[in-house]
Amino acid sequence: MDAFGDLFRGVRAQGSLFGSTTLTPPWSLRFVDGAPLTLVTVLDGRGWIIPEGGEPEPLHDRDTVVVRGPGTFTVVDEPGTAAEPLDCGEFCSAPELGGTRHRLGWHDPGEGGGATLIVGAYPLRGEISRRLLEALPVVLRVASGGTGDPVLDHLAAEVAVDAPGQQLVLDRLLDWMLVCTLREWFDRPGGEPPGWWRAQRDPVVGEALRLLHAEPAAPWTVAELARRAGASRSTLAKRFTDLVGEPPLTYLTRWRMTLAADLLTGDDTRTIAEVARTVGYADPFTFSAAFKRLRGVSPSGHRRAELGAGQF
Repeated sequence: MDAFGDLFRGVRAQGSLFGSTTLTPPWSLRFVDGAPLTLVTVLDGRGWIIPEGGEPEPLHDRDTVVVRGPGTFTVVDEPGTAAEPLDCGEFCSAPELGGTRHRLGWHDPGEGGGATLIVGAYPLRGEISRRLLEALPVVLRVASGGTGDPVLDHLAAEVAVDAPGQQLVLDRLLDWMLVCTLREWFDRPGGEPPGWWRAQRDPVVGEALRLLHAEPAAPWTVAELARRAGASRSTLAKRFTDLVGEPPLTYLTRWRMTLAADLLTGDDTRTIAEVARTVGYADPFTFSAAFKRLRGVSPSGHRRAELGAGQF
């Protein structure tokens, strides 16, 4: 498991398809759920996306946009459109659409100013997903011509049919599209990707990151990590700090506490001692001290706060 793959754990589109309907300009769709992450891909046509409190961003044919919540956003035919916004959450709520789900498809591209969109919302939860979100701006856009183009072709073909399992296929294709989009955006010329992304391309530090993510509970030392990565201790320590922004064992501790935070509030009923062992601490007291030092709250306090918040 690499760092990006680990942070992407649990990221799955659900309910990307909103049935089928036809709208003509002027049109305006306001997404009100405030999902942590939403992917909007343009199969054909054009439009604009307007994030809450932000500037309009143009949407061109075969563009893909990722919006980071919790703010709402609107997709329109033109800025200043005369159309009344149609609120879209789990359902598009216009009376004429009834009580069924509706695909965001209005087929009048070209001079009519229409577009065909597919939208996938990602209800991310937990500390692991939060680290991915922290690396993203509110809106990022990737134009056509990259590795996501073949996925768009598959999306267009799937949208055109009505077959068993269509929802599942579209959701998984959108997951694929999201991975391609984030890769393109992180690797864009002149970009400033997070340290862990840049470091994955380094032969030494990248291998060290893979080891830490594959075996977070192992009793790592810098010397052992360097040996496994095929470098000297001093070389690994310097290159890791330069690329990632912190020493390897500091990174490991932060990653262990991220894993622990999610384990403490997961569906199972692990004790704090069991969580400690899972992330590499034989002594629950040492684990608790490290957790509180990094997160400002004890493991039991974190569990109470998170589970209590989930009741409302």
